[in-house]
Amino acid sequence: MEVDLQEVGHEEVYAEHAGTDEEVGQEHAGTGAVEDHAQREELERAVPEVPGRRPGLFVIDLDGAMVGTVSLDRRDAERPGHVRPDAGEAELGYMFLPKAWGCGYAAEACAAALDWFADTLPSEPVVLCTQTANDRSMRLAAKLGFAEVERFEEFGAEQWFGVWSSVTPSA
Repeated sequence: MEVDLQEVGHEEVYAEHAGTDEEVGQEHAGTGAVEDHAQREELERAVPEVPGRRPGLFVIDLDGAMVGTVSLDRRDAERPGHVRPDAGEAELGYMFLPKAWGCGYAAEACAAALDWFADTLPSEPVVLCTQTANDRSMRLAAKLGFAEVERFEEFGAEQWFGVWSSVTPSA
């Protein structure tokens, strides 16, 4: 296939979906100083060294046009579904335009993002959560080698929660 996985800054993705850079800045700008030492450390971990870059956020380019995004973000500790006692696992997320559905682009792009992650943070697990009713996402999770951990109710629907690891061969 001919998809290109490009690591990008969050401004580029927001601008693609939300309008002008000024509108994006107003909508997503934070306020207030970081006074607590723990908050400052968390901020320094979360903020990339290069302004405008967010490691783990990729745009999927197909012949010069954006057809989707793939991200690896930390799963919120307050949500159900975790494989570590301290939570905070990396969670694979993806969004594709309908014109890109059913073409294999999600599998190719997500596999490339997982390879990037395995090179960046070897042996760290990645989790994925999707509605059991989403047949395409369920097939993608299996194709990528995610193993089911549990199912639970969230957002008014049954969720499938799985884990992937670069150190555990997929079945």
